[in-house]
Amino acid sequence: MVLHVSLPSAEEVKQLAKGTTLVGLLRATSNLPLLERLAKRGVDVHSLELLPRISRAQEMDVLSSMASAAGYHGVLMAAVRLPRFMPLLMTAAGTVRPARVLVVGAGVAGLQAIATARRLGAVVEAFDVRPVVREQVESLGARFVDVGVEAAETGTGYAAQLSGEAEEREREVLSRHVADADCVITTALIAGRDAPRLISAEMVAAMRPGSVIVDLAAEGGGNCALTKPGEEVEVSGVTICGQTDLASRMATDTSQLYAGNIAKFLLHLVRAGEVRHDLDDEILGATCVVRDGALRGAAAPASKPAAAPAAAEQ
Repeated sequence: MVLHVSLPSAEEVKQLAKGTTLVGLLRATSNLPLLERLAKRGVDVHSLELLPRISRAQEMDVLSSMASAAGYHGVLMAAVRLPRFMPLLMTAAGTVRPARVLVVGAGVAGLQAIATARRLGAVVEAFDVRPVVREQVESLGARFVDVGVEAAETGTGYAAQLSGEAEEREREVLSRHVADADCVITTALIAGRDAPRLISAEMVAAMRPGSVIVDLAAEGGGNCALTKPGEEVEVSGVTICGQTDLASRMATDTSQLYAGNIAKFLLHLVRAGEVRHDLDDEILGATCVVRDGALRGAAAPASKPAAAPAAAEQ
């Protein structure tokens, strides 16, 4: 058994013996050539971003743990880049109005971003096409942006695909709120898929100089059309942060969370000293992407994921 944080290097793959079971946050469906090399070596692979969103898998949910860290750190990144205070300040020299923060996507990362921005004293709005998250957003003290369209929540917890007319309405309303925001935090991402483009170049151009966009979906290409994954750029006076793997910037706590998640998964995978190969099990079947030298499940060619929905969240 080999436990990994992310993708193994080519040298590490060469050292894995036949019959080894590799477990980690491997972003499997985006790295098929790596999986094919592992399959040729006879290595079985479980990729933890594919864990089903069911009650008994919550304690193993690595994506939620890492998303919480990203949502928190993303707001701190925005705060130090904004040329203004986050909270309302009343001083002898005058009153400073609070910064306005727009959070796009109210999943785990989005809700953590909302809570963090509120703690810093910002006025926060949040956008999501799933009506079920309105109560969660408002309970954190943010205003829910109602675009007049709704998408049902799928069995995996993400938003279903919007129609063309609904997408147009979504962009129209979102553009107004983006223009009014000092800071935009985008979180729309489904593991293994390209991030939906929600913030256009025109929306960025309409923002005030000094504004900040923190794109937490940068590893999937970004929710903003101008995001450069792994980089921080400035366009028309707007800073766009496309840094990836924000969880590594909080390594002490995220390492502990990851260790807890993966330990719970191992207790489910290993019984009486032996690795279970029960692929009828809902958790093991969903996460296993290589077994007996063949790609399977989400990694199999026939099940290559389609384009991402118009609005989803990590």
